[in-house]
Amino acid sequence: MSFYALVGDIGGTNARFALVAKGSVNLQYIAVLRCADYQNFEHAVAAYYAKVAQQPVAIACVSFAAPIGAEIQMTNNHWRFNVANMQRILALQQFTVLNDFTAMAYGTLFMDEQDKVAVNSVEDSHCNAPRLVIGPGTGLGVAALVPIMPRESFGDANTEDARNADLSWQAIATEGGHVSFAALDELQLQILAIFQKKYSRVSVERILSGDGIVELYHALSEINRCSVNLHTAADISSAALDDTDAIAVQALSIFCQVLGAVTGDMVLAQGARGGVYLCGGILPRIRESLLKSPFRQSMFNKGRFEKYLAQVPVWLCDADYPGLLGAAAALKMQSH
Repeated sequence: MSFYALVGDIGGTNARFALVAKGSVNLQYIAVLRCADYQNFEHAVAAYYAKVAQQPVAIACVSFAAPIGAEIQMTNNHWRFNVANMQRILALQQFTVLNDFTAMAYGTLFMDEQDKVAVNSVEDSHCNAPRLVIGPGTGLGVAALVPIMPRESFGDANTEDARNADLSWQAIATEGGHVSFAALDELQLQILAIFQKKYSRVSVERILSGDGIVELYHALSEINRCSVNLHTAADISSAALDDTDAIAVQALSIFCQVLGAVTGDMVLAQGARGGVYLCGGILPRIRESLLKSPFRQSMFNKGRFEKYLAQVPVWLCDADYPGLLGAAAALKMQSH
């Protein structure tokens, strides 16, 4: 097969790559590399081609966990480069760069139904309204999907035909993960005070991330005057799921509670009544804890807007490579 493009999903920890045929979102030759093992992006690309024994292609669409501009500086790893220079280094005719959650947002449009787990199952009565894509991983990613009405429908926006028009979608990158953390109760105030000893400002990403799980566990150990027994997000999550460490269970519950509160705030800010897609590397691994957690109650707990939020569908995205799917989807949509 003659491949059309390289697609990539570059996070703080892992660099995921695949090849796609023109007009397809079918991912071929998927490989995952550790960012820390490579000096910069081009070295990881070369290692990928060597690993899968394929020739370089002339088109690439890659998402990065970073603000997107002429210069890419990864938020949570050491890679940085000029986009135009990188295009020359890789001998690319076309090099499309996206924020990782912009790609994730596009990926939700092509996700199989079996890869979506209902967290808040309600009738999707606002399917043409904006949608929120949010998820913790190495950091906290947030994006919006905004419907674009066909031009011929603009003059009649309130007609039934206009409401049922074949909409296209625009993904909008945000840095919503860096909004300030707002404590909701006495325990969260104590957690905030501990975080403030280390950080001059506490964003929600300080809690809603892999490192955040660890720091949350340590803060709760301090509050409960317990010894610190676990030191990685994976160990804390496993202990919580196995119910072998009470502080780990509490940490994961509060993690989901904070995520619910932030999700509700983002839905209100974006008018995202079309639904919420929970993505990122952490949530599929703690699926059972999430479904049993106070996530929904915390999301809905917005006073006069409780009913508004309770009517918003929420899905957990459980696809294997949603970021790669999103990069392929963005490339496919570009060609239309």
